[in-house]
Amino acid sequence: MLAIHESTDRRDPQGDYFEGSLELLRELAVTTDVEPALLRLSAIVGKMLPHDALRLACFDQRGRLLVNASTADVPELTAGETEEVIIDDLGAGPGGASGTQHLTERLGEDEYHSALGVSTRSPDPLVCLAFWSKRPLAFNRAQVPLARWIAYHFGLGASPKDLGRAIHPPDEERARRVGAVVPRGGERVPSGPRVVGESAEWRDVLRRATQVAATDTTVLITGESGTGKEVVARFIHAASARKDGPFVGLNCAALPEQLLESELFGHERGAFTGAHQAKPGHIELAAGGVLFLDEVSEMSKAAQAKLLRVLQEREFQRVGGTRTLKADIRVIAATNRDLRQAVQRGEFREDLLYRLEVFDIVIPPLRERRADIVPLTDALLRDIAVAFRRPAPGVTRDARDVLLRHDWPGNVRELRNALERAAILAGGGPIQPDHPVLHGSVGVRPPGESPTDLNTMERGTILQVLRETRWNKSKAAARLGLSRMQLYGRMRKYSLDGAAAAVTA
Repeated sequence: MLAIHESTDRRDPQGDYFEGSLELLRELAVTTDVEPALLRLSAIVGKMLPHDALRLACFDQRGRLLVNASTADVPELTAGETEEVIIDDLGAGPGGASGTQHLTERLGEDEYHSALGVSTRSPDPLVCLAFWSKRPLAFNRAQVPLARWIAYHFGLGASPKDLGRAIHPPDEERARRVGAVVPRGGERVPSGPRVVGESAEWRDVLRRATQVAATDTTVLITGESGTGKEVVARFIHAASARKDGPFVGLNCAALPEQLLESELFGHERGAFTGAHQAKPGHIELAAGGVLFLDEVSEMSKAAQAKLLRVLQEREFQRVGGTRTLKADIRVIAATNRDLRQAVQRGEFREDLLYRLEVFDIVIPPLRERRADIVPLTDALLRDIAVAFRRPAPGVTRDARDVLLRHDWPGNVRELRNALERAAILAGGGPIQPDHPVLHGSVGVRPPGESPTDLNTMERGTILQVLRETRWNKSKAAARLGLSRMQLYGRMRKYSLDGAAAAVTA
């Protein structure tokens, strides 16, 4: 009998889907035409959701077919017909559920017995996938979220000429970005970097990250403080061939010059006072993996020259050493400063800039991708709930409006801090409009009005926090998410030492 499966099995069927999803994204990143590559893609998908045949169809807003491909002679799809269809056994007899009899007719004498059909819920474009099996009862309702997530992968990584743009994932899977952390039963399940967001700008960042992940190219990630540069760096690492190697991060602004070189390149015994034994640097620790250099613009000229050699020659020497060591690393650098302006001011080497900027990814500030505020809020509140060991608080509509109107000069970092304070003030109840403690400007900028440059915005944010903390450096650094040394460096950079003296005089 032909019937729609009504199983109530709610177990998570995805298992180790993370590895399969990364392999699928890597393959899609180098695929220029989905149709001839579908057989290869089907083999990858089969590791996550076993099947004997796969059919893909994509439609635009008007229902016009954009992509039509299959790995076998199975029925074509029409827009919307497979929002969720599970067929137990086509060969068990006549009759069946409404709307699926035509599948039996179109299969004819073929030996496929069961099927699972899904589609993404975004109508622009619509991506439909049908999984066919030669076994009866091969699919169940518990596999629907995974099937939809695979469809989202096709939308995220498929060629722009075919799909136009990436697709929103289904509502119930909104938090399941590649390697996302998905809470289940109140527990945090670690699997990879969080890359939550729905805006077109954020999807473009993920598309570029996916494309470059398949290579070993040096990447420069730029964006304001708190936009998620390390998140994107970890995403690239997790989606690359070096995923089994280490991810080693170094904040170049947090260390003085001599210590920075020692941490980066390592040192030999007796290289300087206090060097009682040899120590490997971050380059050696990152062998076979990724070295992430955060705030690379804060490097001294001497360290820049040594890093340039690492990028050019793939070799280096420890501080105080004479032996040349090989650097088997991929470098991903990040900065919130304009490096070209730093080059013009003589603060950054131009040749190093060219070596770092082989492939650049610019992360827009949160105020320019407001569609990400709500999903980020939901994801961050789940994380906060795990930390507080209590259910995630709800957010009233008025409170969401407050969050959406704020300019977020501190970006995602500021959003998380505001939500954590709000969750405390809410006391277990829903977050109200007066719970988020917001600083700085509120309101959407009028169309055509350009935002302030990064340096001006950062200076203004630091000055405002310093004033609010009455120039208490420890409190200001904690609120800004900086170390005291980083804060002192920013204050010198923006000539805020004089402002402090004026206030305390």
